[in-house]
Amino acid sequence: MFKRLSVYLSFVRFSHSVFALPFALAGALLAARRGPVTWTAIGWILLAMVAARSAAMGFNRLADARLDALNPRTANRELPRGAMSRREAAWFVVFASVIFMGAAWRLGPLCLALSPVALAIVFWYSLAKRYTTWTQMFLGLAMAVAPVGGWLAAGGRGGWEPWLLGVAIGTWVGGFDVLYACQDLAFDRVHDLRSIPVRFGVPRSLAISRVMHGVAVTCLFALSWVTPLPRFYQIGVGIVAVLLAYEQSLVRADDLSQVKRAFDMNGYVGILYLLVLAASIYGG
Repeated sequence: MFKRLSVYLSFVRFSHSVFALPFALAGALLAARRGPVTWTAIGWILLAMVAARSAAMGFNRLADARLDALNPRTANRELPRGAMSRREAAWFVVFASVIFMGAAWRLGPLCLALSPVALAIVFWYSLAKRYTTWTQMFLGLAMAVAPVGGWLAAGGRGGWEPWLLGVAIGTWVGGFDVLYACQDLAFDRVHDLRSIPVRFGVPRSLAISRVMHGVAVTCLFALSWVTPLPRFYQIGVGIVAVLLAYEQSLVRADDLSQVKRAFDMNGYVGILYLLVLAASIYGG
């Protein structure tokens, strides 16, 4: 049983939930400043985020199963190596989607009404590389749903806060996905797949990634201009900026060997930002 569970967790890269989840909670924390949010609501937000991301990742693995089997970097994933059947994976996606919509229903009529839209956005990313250069931007859009969803789920409505967070996480995630996609440039060109690196090449793609991360940091700073936050918040965002700069320094056009290390650093960035925001709001 535990061995099977580990297969499912690996299938959706459960540990990577730390990328979007902190920003969903950040949206909820900011909305909570305008009205109380119960721990029950926080629990449903957590469940909704994990379920939506699991459904999206499962759909991605299904859509890319044939390509993953051809790519040496991904050939050991669960579907190509036969650790999970396509039918099993499809049922997993359906189950995770139902759980997400159930959690959205518990969070209110608006969240339920928007849940199919959220699923459509996160599923589309898996197909985008067959049709558009801007695949990484669509991943950013999919992740930008997180803070807006957290804001709405916690009762927030008008305000700049969720949109600034949405742009921040969208450009942050899109930026590091550009770095990640550089690894597959040769494979993608052979198989007629599209991406920012395929269109612009590695050097220009690295520049695009850095600009996107610059936009992300600017939006995080701008949040303190539209809602009262202490100086500590700006210091924390400064540390986030240093981490992103270090991440970028690990990847060079002539050396992509550190891409995974740079990618893994993003989990710490998201958690650090959530802790800084929470301390800024509730630290006195």
